[in-house]
Amino acid sequence: MVKSDLQKIVIFLSCLLLSSCGSRIERFQDSLEIRSQQDPVLSGDGQKLALIVEYKGRLSVQLRDLRNGEVLRLRHLSRNQPHSSPSLSWNGRYLAVIAQRGNRRLVIIEDRLTGRSHHLLTPRERIPLRLSLAPDATQVAIQMADKGKWRIELFDLSKTIESDQPRGRISNTTSPVIR
Repeated sequence: MVKSDLQKIVIFLSCLLLSSCGSRIERFQDSLEIRSQQDPVLSGDGQKLALIVEYKGRLSVQLRDLRNGEVLRLRHLSRNQPHSSPSLSWNGRYLAVIAQRGNRRLVIIEDRLTGRSHHLLTPRERIPLRLSLAPDATQVAIQMADKGKWRIELFDLSKTIESDQPRGRISNTTSPVIR
């Protein structure tokens, strides 16, 4: 009898220990009108989450601050839907997505710090399918459909947008010259 009680206590404590070691699970559900969530991507510092949500029948990018769960406002991405393939820079300053304007797909990069948007137009015969923004936002890799084949193209953004460096680091372009 004592052995059986001891086994029950060990099993109970083991279950308790295992459940307390599990990772934290969060479900983001703000509205009953959000039907699905897909394509999650984290910023390099782990503080922002971009994802595609189906809201009122339209696929749209959503950006969240993970420190407080707040949905962040996006100035230039409320139209040109559907959105797909979100990508974030290191601090979440830049958010890149593939958007639809009429019957044309284009890449839009929103600079959340300055409020500007940058449109990357591709030749009409190449259709952007997926993208990946470099952590410092100086390059973007885009998977394109081109005459029935998929190709990856790299675009240099360094002359168009300012680099997004991890907080506390100085960009090489702005560091003083030491002689």
